[in-house]
Amino acid sequence: MHTKDFDYSLPKGLIAQTPLESRDDSRLLILDRSNGVIRHSRFRAVSSLLRPGDLLVFNDSRVIRARLNGGLADSKRDVELLLLRSHEPSRWWCIGKPSRKIVDGARIIFEGGLEGIVVEAADHGMRLIEFNDEKLIEIVGKIPLPPYIHETLNEVERYQTVYAKNLGSVAAPTAGLHFTTQLLEDLQVVGINMAFVTLHVGLDTFRPVDEHDPRNHKIHSEYWEISEETAKAINRAIREGRRIVAVGTTTVRTLEQVSRLMDAEGSDGVAAGSGWADIFIMPGHTFRLVDAMITNFHLPRSTLLMLVSAFAGGDQITKAYDEAIRLKYRFYSFGDAMLIF
Repeated sequence: MHTKDFDYSLPKGLIAQTPLESRDDSRLLILDRSNGVIRHSRFRAVSSLLRPGDLLVFNDSRVIRARLNGGLADSKRDVELLLLRSHEPSRWWCIGKPSRKIVDGARIIFEGGLEGIVVEAADHGMRLIEFNDEKLIEIVGKIPLPPYIHETLNEVERYQTVYAKNLGSVAAPTAGLHFTTQLLEDLQVVGINMAFVTLHVGLDTFRPVDEHDPRNHKIHSEYWEISEETAKAINRAIREGRRIVAVGTTTVRTLEQVSRLMDAEGSDGVAAGSGWADIFIMPGHTFRLVDAMITNFHLPRSTLLMLVSAFAGGDQITKAYDEAIRLKYRFYSFGDAMLIF
């Protein structure tokens, strides 16, 4: 297995720059992994494509205003921070620019009374910053859009799911962006069950794999939580033989991370809890909890493309992506979706 096996060429014009007027108007490519058959629909029809009794599991993490612009207290030099993940209360690992100026002990002044001190300077521009009041981040910061989006997002809530609740992500769990409040109601009417997990998405999940052998790639950890209510819903679905359908790769990572704990403890059931997901899902992985998934189209050479390839098979994902490109599907965060079962 080589990283180049997960590469593909995408015309830049297919990278979606803005969301559609209606979230559920996106196209939906349906891949049956049992036989490789591909069909096409619209996302709003997903309620007719799932089965009554399916348990649809969502990631309810909410994107924080993780892009901060400020100045160094001693020189007034402009700097930018991009928060990556919480280290502990009031301390965040960030990417700092220009990194050579953001040294140990440097004090950074932001608007609104927010200040930060560099506690540790690490490689690749990484900085551990301690903030005087992290609640001010949501007031001072800006929503960080992915680097391949060059258009201004006029309505920042379009980069949040309609059910987003728990603050902590620095990138949206984008498969969930297609759901509207009305669609969620329609799903319940036809007998689709719902449950929510939390996984706070970090930008490192989306960065390309640079290693020749992907098994040498270090994937960073992301914080997850599963409530007692969700654990019971999952266990009930398992007992009754109903499908668990994960909305997004972040939900897949959470569920499969939890399945590791089940194996380690010799348990047949999911327990409520929290922790750090460091699972790297690539071809050869045996999926224990996920029976189907809804996902967007992912970047070349990314861990997310490796994950969907593990689920559906690399050849079938290549075929599906080729078909999507031929039919001019929209790719990435604001793009179209896939249903893989």
